[in-house]
Amino acid sequence: MLLIQLIDMYSLVVFVAVILSWVQVPRNNPVSQFVHSLTEPLLDPIRRALPVMGGLDFSPMILLIGLQILKGFAGTLL
Repeated sequence: MLLIQLIDMYSLVVFVAVILSWVQVPRNNPVSQFVHSLTEPLLDPIRRALPVMGGLDFSPMILLIGLQILKGFAGTLL
């Protein structure tokens, strides 16, 4: 149950990162720095593995899909 809650909270953080990138909050903003420090360790390897797609960053979507798959596995184990 705790793992599922952590996955849900991290998914929310990924959504916040996406919204912050749309709004273009400055990198020196404390909220932006905090969210960046939580999401970049997982988003960066995904970005490097994906081909360039016209300037669009699909890494958050891939991460969110992966988190939902992990959540499904965690749900079946509990």
